[in-house]
Amino acid sequence: MELSDDTVLADTRRWIEKAVIGLNLCPFARSVYVKNQVRIVVSRARHLDGFLDELDRELNFLVNTPADQVDTTLLVHPTLFPDFFVFNDFLGVVDDVVAEHDLEGVIQVANFHPDFQFDGEAEDDASHLTNRAPYATLHLLREDSVERAVASEGGDAEVIVERNIATLRALGTAGWRELLAK
Repeated sequence: MELSDDTVLADTRRWIEKAVIGLNLCPFARSVYVKNQVRIVVSRARHLDGFLDELDRELNFLVNTPADQVDTTLLVHPTLFPDFFVFNDFLGVVDDVVAEHDLEGVIQVANFHPDFQFDGEAEDDASHLTNRAPYATLHLLREDSVERAVASEGGDAEVIVERNIATLRALGTAGWRELLAK
């Protein structure tokens, strides 16, 4: 059964509201979300080339749209990347696309996946939850927005990462599932 775009959008919004904002995993998410400056695009590309075409369009859209209209974009694909390691390998191509658009230092891409795993961490470690989303997601962020957010948190991105890991380890996997339950 294929998920409808409405279901994918609702699941993604629930994750943003309950986890990203609710647990304060991203220090600037709340302000742009409540101002409706977060663009969520559901991809239905049937292959990687089609998804890369959509990434091209979204990068162009983001850099050509004022930040006060759209500050950040989530490009979500519910089915193309069922395997995290395939998705993880694909991220090198994503970095190349950003470079081809001459957007290094302008746009950065964060990645999220339902089975995200940090290299070197135990498979069941709750630290992975910091980058878990309902579906494979590329988060296109404006570098200047990221810099402002990090500065507002004391200027050290590593402190944010460590705080998020501690929060999610305290919550645990069962608490995570409960948090995101429909």
